[in-house]
Amino acid sequence: MIDSEGYRPNVGIILCNNQRQLFWGRRIGQDAWQFPQGGINEGETPEEAMFRELEEEVGLRQHQVEIMGVTSDWLKYRLPKRFLRRHCKPLCIGQKQLWYLLRVLCEETDFCLDHAPKPEFDSWRWVKYWHPLREVVYFKRKVYVRALEELAPLLFPEGPPARTQANYLRQNRRP
Repeated sequence: MIDSEGYRPNVGIILCNNQRQLFWGRRIGQDAWQFPQGGINEGETPEEAMFRELEEEVGLRQHQVEIMGVTSDWLKYRLPKRFLRRHCKPLCIGQKQLWYLLRVLCEETDFCLDHAPKPEFDSWRWVKYWHPLREVVYFKRKVYVRALEELAPLLFPEGPPARTQANYLRQNRRP
C-alpha cells in the first residue's frame, strides 16, 4: 500500500522498560540496529498494525505492554536511490510512520525474536534513550530524532537526558 506521494504507511515501535531504557534490535544477519517497525496492511488501523508488528518482531502481545503515546503526525523518510525498487508499481520512495512509545509490562524472558516465520531481529539489548541516534542507518536518523524528541516528555516528565555532542554529530553524518 503506497500513498499518492509514494510513501508506504508504517508504524514504528519504541519499547521501554522500568529503567527508561529502550529496546534496540539487530536486524537478522546484519550489523544494523533499529527499533521494531512495519507496514500497515490494507484495512488495518495504525494501532492494529503496531500490535501485529510487535507480536511478529518481538513476540509480545497487547496485554504485555502499555501504550504511553504516539506521535502527533506522520514522520517521513526517503529511501536512498540505490534502495528504490523501480520495477515495482507504484514506486515507493520512502516511508511515513506513526511512532508508538510502549512500556513493557512483562519479563524479558517473554521476548521472542523468532515468533514469525521470517524473523526481523537476531539479537537485542536495552540502551540509553538517545543511543539509537548513534547506530541507526543514516537515512532514518531525522525520523528517529523527531520521534524521540516528541515522545521524550512521556518518559521523562522532568526533562529528557541531555544529548551529547557526539550523538548530534553522528545523527547529521552520512556515510
